[in-house]
Amino acid sequence: MRQVLESTAIEVAKGEFIAILGKSGSGKTTLLNLISGIDEVDCGDVYFEGIHLTKMNDTERTLFRRRNIGFIFQFFNLIPTLTVWENVILPLELLGLHSEKADTPADRRARQLLVEVDLAGREKTYPDRLSGGEQQRVAIARALVHDPALVLADEPTGNLDDETGVHILQLLDRLTRQAGKTLILVTHSPEAAAFADRVFQLQAGRLVQVSGAK
Repeated sequence: MRQVLESTAIEVAKGEFIAILGKSGSGKTTLLNLISGIDEVDCGDVYFEGIHLTKMNDTERTLFRRRNIGFIFQFFNLIPTLTVWENVILPLELLGLHSEKADTPADRRARQLLVEVDLAGREKTYPDRLSGGEQQRVAIARALVHDPALVLADEPTGNLDDETGVHILQLLDRLTRQAGKTLILVTHSPEAAAFADRVFQLQAGRLVQVSGAK
């Protein structure tokens, strides 16, 4: 068994934007998986607003993650057989917040998010008809639609050209800040990390703060 993270400790304030820099294979995705409870820690503890995730079983962590965390991925992870609208409301359906027969507050939030990401009118479009930037904008709307306290972004611009990547980062920064969300972004790009309040470098399994308030 290979040790990926060692003596890694970080405390993130509510509403803060944290970036974690590291090379491929340095453990960035593993760290996000531990924070979200996808992976179990071998030792140590993970707390979320005072809640001890490490003490939860698999089912409890899944339900907690479904309600409290939004994910954005490098390769978008949209479901190709679902339309833009169906992809965005999927978290609502998993939480029982969407209704085909009623105009719920959650549905109104989904429609507003599509306006915010400039995809209003594209609700019936399938992912293969969208550009990479458009797909990532759908993914951002999906990550925010259930009003999570924490958003985790795993190399969200890694599959985009530089100009599109900057637009995605600006959009993500604006939407999470105006909603008061905590955002943790992992990236290999210093340009992407520059949007954050604090930047950490993952070096040999340890987190070292390299910029921002100490």
